[in-house]
Amino acid sequence: MPVAARFNIASYFVDRHLIEGAGDRTALIHDDTTTSYAELAALVNRAGNLLHDLGVRRGDRVLLVLSDSLEFVACWYGAQKIGAVTAEAYTFLPAKDYAHFLSYTEADVIIVDTVALAAVRQACGLGRTPKHLLVLGYDDNELLAGQGANELSLTAALAQSSDQLTPAPTTVDDVAIWKFTTGSTGAPKACVHTAGTPLASYQTYAKSVLGIRPDDRVIAVPKLFFGYARDLVALYPFAVGGAGIVFAERSTPELLFELIARHRATILVNVPTMMSAMLASPAITDADLGSLRLCTSAGEALPAELLRAWQQRVGVDVIDGVGSSEAYHIYLSQRSGEATPGDVGTPVPGYRARVVGDDGAELPPGEVGVLEISGPTVAQGYHRDPAKSARTFRGDTVHTGDLFSVDERGHYHHHGRSDDLLKVGGIWVAPSEIEHCLIGHPDVVECGVVGHSEVGLVRPRAYVVLRAGATTTEAELIDYARERLAGHKRPRDVRFVTELPRTSNGKLDRRALTAFEEQR
Repeated sequence: MPVAARFNIASYFVDRHLIEGAGDRTALIHDDTTTSYAELAALVNRAGNLLHDLGVRRGDRVLLVLSDSLEFVACWYGAQKIGAVTAEAYTFLPAKDYAHFLSYTEADVIIVDTVALAAVRQACGLGRTPKHLLVLGYDDNELLAGQGANELSLTAALAQSSDQLTPAPTTVDDVAIWKFTTGSTGAPKACVHTAGTPLASYQTYAKSVLGIRPDDRVIAVPKLFFGYARDLVALYPFAVGGAGIVFAERSTPELLFELIARHRATILVNVPTMMSAMLASPAITDADLGSLRLCTSAGEALPAELLRAWQQRVGVDVIDGVGSSEAYHIYLSQRSGEATPGDVGTPVPGYRARVVGDDGAELPPGEVGVLEISGPTVAQGYHRDPAKSARTFRGDTVHTGDLFSVDERGHYHHHGRSDDLLKVGGIWVAPSEIEHCLIGHPDVVECGVVGHSEVGLVRPRAYVVLRAGATTTEAELIDYARERLAGHKRPRDVRFVTELPRTSNGKLDRRALTAFEEQR
């Protein structure tokens, strides 16, 4: 059996720049200041030494529950440098969800900030208690006044650690990264990835598709706990000596406009919901987006009308893509300058895609089936779930559960999730098709569609968020859909809401919307 190639994620993406004489290049832009690769490398070493001193060893999990910050990035790479396995959770979850993460990861060290500290403390009382909580934002005196002896000030502990650290002799096949599923169909599950996976993802997607450059400055709408954002802000740019822009605040159109202009961002990592909100914001009139060279979109399907509106109003190239935690990152993508409204492009170099029927046979162009994707970044499986792993993973292939068709040009079209379909009048209907239609209306910012029972029959119901000041009526939206959709697909009624429920990754939480419908 061949010996796996030696590879350490922190050595490649951070330390390499010092060796190549580029340590003074900017790695991160944050809090109106910058951190060079040399400064980041020193902090990474301090974080790695701290974790090792607390008993973390190769293969141990480290759970980060941090807002976006320099410390998030340094601790993530610090754990990687000593051969630990990183896992992340959102900072605005209830205690019961953190209890799941504490038990599931079995991490002895949790790195948390003040935003999530109270809920994490409560979670410790609900189940497994880690040996150490490293807290960002409190000093030792504040912690001693607040809670137990297992809490340490992250800032103080980092200051006392050495900034010299030899990387662990990890290989491309060592487990290094857990990427969690969104939890939209149950408790989040960890997809287990090796150290070589982010390098392969950079080479196939960021380099080959995005053409990421040393002068790029990348800013993201989602937060760093979401792998889509972390990779594009604090991993892929580091491969070429570029910079990431991080901010702790909640993403809003107005804040994004300000930060893009102030820091001259070149790549905006976006999601369709925020694209719609940015277009609807009055602040877009005066927004300076001239530094942007491209925008990525992922996380959920990008409606064709939204893409057209973005191209017309903003004029910045959009590269829409489809990916998953199971395959690490993006595997289907449009290409720069070639975005076609209504499809998601073609497979990323190095990946193979098939649309299959119930019997597993590949379907001809135009027919809708389940997408299977094969490539170099497919996870080893779900942690401690062999049954689910066997249904989803087959060697280097993922059975995604997403419905797609491929056209004669070889471009792929998304038709929703197989488990989201509604049977209306005996015909299967994808809620996403109705949502994409209604989002095309100039007054609609967001839309979610679920089925509701009407005299024992399933009918589509749309929940809609209108732009501020809009006066569009339910009847007008139903008529709008009737003109564009087959009769059985149009929503039978529309409910106006101020916001839609979303998962921590920003995707429409259809399960929560369905539960709301069932309670009515």
